[in-house]
Amino acid sequence: MSKRKKPYFHNNVEAIREAPDEYFIPMEYDILMDAKLAGYQLPATVLCIIKEYKKNGKVKEHIYQRGYAANRKIKRMIMEGHEFTLIDQEGCQHIIPTIPEYDDPLA
Repeated sequence: MSKRKKPYFHNNVEAIREAPDEYFIPMEYDILMDAKLAGYQLPATVLCIIKEYKKNGKVKEHIYQRGYAANRKIKRMIMEGHEFTLIDQEGCQHIIPTIPEYDDPLA
């Protein structure tokens, strides 16, 4: 069974850098921060984005189209104790997993 190669997503960094300033509309700081913090606009093909913060300081981003795969990844990260950020159509949540120790009253 062969593993499928991830698709390459083209970026347009050079076109954006070379664009004249008149193409970019000035925006107030408050409006910009509201749009950036609470205004994620995901395409219809993307269910959620999970940003995983590794112990070595690196951030790995996972993009999911199906709920069962995203749930499986979230459960795995919670069990391993990794911090992560979940971004979906509803908003953005930063999750720090803490699994409480079970205190058996009969023990």
